[in-house]
Amino acid sequence: GKLLRRAIETDSLTSSIFFGPPGCGKTTLAAIIAAETKSDFIKINAVSTGVKEMREIIEKARMNLELYGKPTYVILDECHRWTKTQSDTILPAIETGVIRFIGTTTENPMISMTAAIVSRCRVFQFYPLNQNDILKAIDRALIDSENGFGDKKIEIEQEAKEHLASIANGDVRAAFNALELAVLSTKENENGIIQITKE
Repeated sequence: GKLLRRAIETDSLTSSIFFGPPGCGKTTLAAIIAAETKSDFIKINAVSTGVKEMREIIEKARMNLELYGKPTYVILDECHRWTKTQSDTILPAIETGVIRFIGTTTENPMISMTAAIVSRCRVFQFYPLNQNDILKAIDRALIDSENGFGDKKIEIEQEAKEHLASIANGDVRAAFNALELAVLSTKENENGIIQITKE
């Protein structure tokens, strides 16, 4: 029932900045928003995207909107790394609604981004995930055969899962990386089962 969920469900989310620590779901939520709203979804990184590429993305978004009435979400990872010139390129497209901009950042946007971009976006602050959230994510990864390890026979001690969740320090990506390392570096036993203990 919170504002962000209501905005997603009614397809009324305007340009936004998701600000919070690594691995708390900022980029994942941005991708969910694009999928739920049946919009085009373009994900770029501030470090590797130049002004020329951004202009091409905006032009494509304009055509999609004019010809098909289909909005485009531009997800910009590490948006705090954008220069003023890059920011100026995207401003008119945000103002006119040609794109729906979602910037994700680990830095406080009020300090690290140009005021012109921040003033045109709604800022949502994200927080580290708690241990129970990370345990749920680990459990899902173990049964998901498409994006996880559901196609493998894995037995993992509860104590081992709790250890992974604890050392992740609120970052689900860190927990997934540790789980993946544990699974890939543990040999199957004689029954074809990968048994993972805390040790």
